[in-house]
Parts: sequence; C-alpha cells; structure tokens
Amino acid sequence: MQHDTLHIISNQLLLQDIDLVRSTPVSGGDINQAFKLYTNNAPLFLKVNDAKRFPRMFEKECNGLVALAETTGWRVPRIILQGSNGNEQWLLLEWLEKQPAHPNAMYGFGQALAHMHQREQTFFGWQDNNFIGSLEQINDKREHWIDFFIDCRICPMLSKLLQTGRIRKDEVERLMDVVSAMAKDFPEEPPALVHGDLWSGNYMIATEGKAAVFDPAVYFGHREMDIGMSLLFGGFDTAFYKGYESVYPLQTGWQQRLPLTQLYPLLVHAVLFGGHYISQALSVAGL
Repeated sequence: MQHDTLHIISNQLLLQDIDLVRSTPVSGGDINQAFKLYTNNAPLFLKVNDAKRFPRMFEKECNGLVALAETTGWRVPRIILQGSNGNEQWLLLEWLEKQPAHPNAMYGFGQALAHMHQREQTFFGWQDNNFIGSLEQINDKREHWIDFFIDCRICPMLSKLLQTGRIRKDEVERLMDVVSAMAKDFPEEPPALVHGDLWSGNYMIATEGKAAVFDPAVYFGHREMDIGMSLLFGGFDTAFYKGYESVYPLQTGWQQRLPLTQLYPLLVHAVLFGGHYISQALSVAGL
C-alpha cells in the first residue's frame, strides 16, 4: 500500500471524528492487501488492491454488501469508506471480531439465508457485472434461469479455459451437451438474491455469537446455487441446513442437482488454479 493512500484515508476518517493511530497487515487472501487499522474508536478493516487489474471491484463489493444488509437477518460489515488513489483502490469496513458460536448460531444462519431467498426478484442477473474472486462475473439479465446459468455462468468460464488451453474443444462440447440436458431438471422458482460465494471463508461467528457474512458475489439467481456452494468445500454443519429447511424447504431432487450447482464454482477454481479442479468439473460429463 502506498503511504499517501493511508494518508488520504486518515484525512477522510478525521471528517468522521475518527483518529487513525496505527495500522498492521493481516491475512487478506490472494487478491488484496489487508490491514487492521487501530483508531481512537473501534478498529477497522482495510482492503487495498490494483484498480487497473480489478476495475471498480470495491465499488461493486459495496453494492453487494448493501444488498445483503438490506435483506437478511445476519450481520454484514458496515461500510466506512471506499475510494481510490491512482492505481490503488481501497475499501474500509468495520472490523469483525471472531466470537464463540451461540448454540443456535448455525441454525439461525440457515434461517437468515432462507429468508433472503424467499424475497422474489424480477429477473435473473444483476445491475452490473461484478467479481467472483479475481474473475469478472457476468450478470446480464435473463428471464429464465437456465438461459442465465448457461450464458452467464458456464459458458464464460469454459471460454476462459479453452482460450488458455486447459481443456479441449471436444471436452467443452461434451460438457455443454450434458449440462444443457441436466439444467432442465432445475425446478421453476422465482429469482432470489444469492450471496454467490458462500463458502466457509466468507462467514464467521461474530458479535453476540451470530453469523456474519462478507466478500459477496451477489446476483439474482437460483437459490440452490448458494446451497451447492456451501456444500462444496464444507464448513457448514447440519444445523445450518435444518434452519434453512425450517423456513424454505428445498424442492425434491436438490441433492441430485449438486453437480450442476457446484459446477460454476469448480470452473472458477479451474480458471484460477487449474489442477484437479479441471478434472472435477469435467467429471460432471463423465469425462
């Protein structure tokens, strides 16, 4: 992080009567530099990255955080400041401290997700493209979920893999044939706001022992996409799913549709990391 970026942030905080005392680096993942800012008030969390490589990333993340905060019963970090300085962009959020889980924390977490999914939307997509990890996420509006799923989720990732030579054209064609056929099994449901990147690294048990979510890749999609993502890498216990089912039961066959709902995040990981993620994605088509 450039020194003048921290100076700009410090001056903007002073306008809110917040005095920056010091900053220390913290683990922030593969994309961002991350810092804990100590102030005369509460600590804050700062993320910084390259504005040219990831244009408007934090602006779009803010839109997602606002959407989540407006529609859920869980905790979402409060946005303090967001801006840029030359080639750097930054996002300043409230600092969330990890706490021991309340006995009903995961059950309530599942209920909160279900309540968010129950709020019907008018189209599949989002107001703008955003990011999933470091990759642009295409969010063109569609009337039907299958069209959005294939056009805006599966095809863009397969195109990236094909361009880099990580998969062959015949493998793409075979996978698309299978996916197009399997996608017809998705039940007809209204669009729902989904977190979009709901894995164990994007939530924590925070204040009052309740779940807090962050790092969204939001869009209006099929609610089973969040469920599939939550099961892909683990970290959500059975109480989470029981809480979800108590509010908004999943339709019959959702377990059989997991290869579909997990295909998009697998393809994202295949683009980013290659390796076994490619073979996992291709296994959906028996390849």
